[in-house]
Amino acid sequence: MNASAPGQPQPQPQRQQQPHHKPWHGVLVATALPLRDGSTGRLEVDFDGYSDHVSWLAENGCDGVTPNGSLGEYQTLSPEERARVVTTAVETAPEGFTVMPGVAAYGADEARRWAEQAAEAGAAAVMLLPPNSYRADPRAVVAHYREVARAGLPVVAYNNPFDTKVDLVPELLAELHAEGLIVAVKEFSGDVRRSYRIAELAPGLDVLCGADDVALELAVAGAPGWVAGYPNAFPRASVALWRAASAGDLETALPLYRALHPLLRWDSRTEFVQAIKASMDLAGRYGGPCRQPRVPLTPEHEEIVRRATEKALAEGLG
Repeated sequence: MNASAPGQPQPQPQRQQQPHHKPWHGVLVATALPLRDGSTGRLEVDFDGYSDHVSWLAENGCDGVTPNGSLGEYQTLSPEERARVVTTAVETAPEGFTVMPGVAAYGADEARRWAEQAAEAGAAAVMLLPPNSYRADPRAVVAHYREVARAGLPVVAYNNPFDTKVDLVPELLAELHAEGLIVAVKEFSGDVRRSYRIAELAPGLDVLCGADDVALELAVAGAPGWVAGYPNAFPRASVALWRAASAGDLETALPLYRALHPLLRWDSRTEFVQAIKASMDLAGRYGGPCRQPRVPLTPEHEEIVRRATEKALAEGLG
């Protein structure tokens, strides 16, 4: 069955062997975290539900998960919750399925401790934002990555200049890579031109797609992986899109991309966590509420997400 036809059910994809045994390749889902009303009157993490979600993503062809990213609401978790999210993902992951936790923190010492916890849990790599408590200069950024690299796991840098106010420009990435501090970068600037400049300045540094709404463009540019949000709700269609685009099969990839793009673009909006969780609920996967400071979608935004999600489901993309 041709995966390019939005009106047809998507085939059940199989996970691919990671190219060159690099665990940060393929479709790595930045996992949403299920939260439910608890006896304490606050939203509690449903760890059994999270384990089930990780298993479901693996069964639907995804190559790994990135827990404790912004989509996983790591900023709102207690240290105990945050550590257990990582161990739950690692314990659930089948053989060959990557767990690459986010280890962002206000200071390098704390980020290094989270990287050490990930290593002890059995994670294959970690993803690290630059310092995010102030607008760090390049010297501070290098020192930050140097400290976290001491944990011994491969570090994938995460460039999100919108939230951190620190832009990991190609020249700075080249410096980090030349010192052996990073193996890849999750590029979330939205500037698809950057991958070519990074390849010129830092040969061998893998540039991963970090924003859902430029997935096709980055795949065509040669990105070996996609740290993705919307596969939480639409894993099979997302995997089919990524595999086709990476193979240069635009006849398959473009119809899927066009059909999914009204949803994928939410990944680059402030309300991306709420939108993705809402789509999960509509698709039959528990998304649920978010912890504060995130509040529910406005009725207008909820209606836009609902219509786009139901349209994608009606076209067989679920």
